[in-house]
Amino acid sequence: MNHYLPLLLDGPMQSWGSASRFQRRTTGLYPTKSGVIGLICAAMGWAKRPVEEDQMLPRLAELRMNVVLLPRPAWWNRQAQRAHPSDWLERHRLEDYHTVGGGFDPKTHPESIPPTASREPSKHATVSRREYLLDARFGVILAGPSDILNEAAKALRDPVWGVWLGRKSCIPAAPVLAGDPFESREQAWTALLKAAGLPLEIPFGAFGSVEEVAAPSEGHITVMDQPVSFGDGKSSGPDVRHFVPRWINVRVGSKRD
Repeated sequence: MNHYLPLLLDGPMQSWGSASRFQRRTTGLYPTKSGVIGLICAAMGWAKRPVEEDQMLPRLAELRMNVVLLPRPAWWNRQAQRAHPSDWLERHRLEDYHTVGGGFDPKTHPESIPPTASREPSKHATVSRREYLLDARFGVILAGPSDILNEAAKALRDPVWGVWLGRKSCIPAAPVLAGDPFESREQAWTALLKAAGLPLEIPFGAFGSVEEVAAPSEGHITVMDQPVSFGDGKSSGPDVRHFVPRWINVRVGSKRD
């Protein structure tokens, strides 16, 4: 029987890339499964491609993931213990400007300088444009066997390594773990609402959701974010990371009701 683990992904900046390569690093509008599973792997303290990852990553990847959009209040009425829907902040993207390799001396730090076609160190920095989500808050409910969900909850309660929301600069503003595994999705949803400080009468998916489905015939969209491997122990570049497709349904909520 499936159990349900609620996670609260709340931070001023988030970035969930599923198609980022080279100098252009975009973010999707909702968390990727590879990002969430990677967060749990970091909490468990797994390096890339140890024996534990080979054994446990397939079990984590088999968990069914539902993402629910949660509002972020611009202000809070302490007497009413809630914010009015018209005062909820909208998610939006920010594009930041980065350079890689600038300021290094090619004589003392040749490994830090992007190579040219001739493999000689370049004296010019490489421009990198990276996107972030601002004012975003998500609830994630993972469904699967209770034993693996309990291991994930234990790790998130006392993580071995730091956890972040897509990139290392995106630190959570609240505890990620919103409760231990529950026997029903409704219980997990109630725990998420409590953790987010939202009214408990809000129905599931009222603000929008991204629900994973089991078969292509049930899904509207295919995304390449089902993790198979995060690296080979020496590198975590795109040439050694491996993912397979999964199928999702994106549902738009009536967030102003």
